[in-house]
Amino acid sequence: MSLKNLSARNKIPNQYKVKLSNRRVNQIYKKFENSFNIDTNFIVAVSGGADSLALAFLTKLFALKNNLNPKYYIVDHKLRKESTREAFKVKKVLSSLDINSQILTVRGNKPQNRTQSFARKKRYNLLFSKCKKFKINNLILGHHMDDLFENFFLRMIRGSGLKGLVSLGESTQIQNINLIRPLIKFDKKDLLFISKFIFNFYVNDPSNYDPKFNRIKIRNFIEQLKSIGLSKIKFQLTIENLKRSDQTIRFYVERNKMINTSTNLGKKDLFIKEDFFDNSYEVVFRSLSDLIHYVGKKQNSVRGKKIDNILRKIKNKTLFKETLGGCVIKMVNQTVILRKEY
Repeated sequence: MSLKNLSARNKIPNQYKVKLSNRRVNQIYKKFENSFNIDTNFIVAVSGGADSLALAFLTKLFALKNNLNPKYYIVDHKLRKESTREAFKVKKVLSSLDINSQILTVRGNKPQNRTQSFARKKRYNLLFSKCKKFKINNLILGHHMDDLFENFFLRMIRGSGLKGLVSLGESTQIQNINLIRPLIKFDKKDLLFISKFIFNFYVNDPSNYDPKFNRIKIRNFIEQLKSIGLSKIKFQLTIENLKRSDQTIRFYVERNKMINTSTNLGKKDLFIKEDFFDNSYEVVFRSLSDLIHYVGKKQNSVRGKKIDNILRKIKNKTLFKETLGGCVIKMVNQTVILRKEY
């Protein structure tokens, strides 16, 4: 055994060594360790569900072995009367393994509908705020394989294109923060086992069974597909194939932006050459969407229908001056000009 490995083992408290002595726990952790390539501090979002508690254990063990100091946050959305009590219970359970956590509370009025969308937005706002406060660029989330499949079908019924269908990847970036999902290739059953074996506890949110939410309808639909032969392994292969196609498109998008755009000396204007639009529609669509997001510096990307409308006007040479996504968009002769809206 090398001195490095010996040193790592000595850093691990006995209570973690005891847990790791279980063969299945050890196998799950090894799989996690092999895919979690992080060498700087990070923030972990903990909901209290089985997946996030498993994530808390796995990341803490990784941090102990690699001398890192992660921060753990529990978001209390205040959408259910039990939520605050559950948040404190999760905090107590985490502390049993010396995982220090902090509860972040969502304030203000709650919507009567679209509650899951509201909760997701508020959760990310609170977590992003902590990332920026502590200058931590990596936010670790507990999405797993089932979430990947559910997201695929949710996006499909919304009419998403290829980019949207494969959007729930192992790593994405929003506001210069890396959203990392190290459990995306883990089966829910393994995460349930970790949560039960390590903590003997997890929060069972009743909304996970409420068919009024589209995600639950999709979850039930996937179960029906399994009965007629849907295989997680085959579905995973399908998604991986689609991701490779998406990567190919992204290559041409980046090349298009690099070759067919320029800025003036003050970098106030971004000029789009006529050749920019001599690509496949998907490449042009994504390229323009990226540029509007880059120049306008808005948190969210512009909706697809609005990009379609701008492209139609450019093609028909009826674009004069539009504002979109924090940008002023003009067309002078054959050149499209973007400038940040003030």
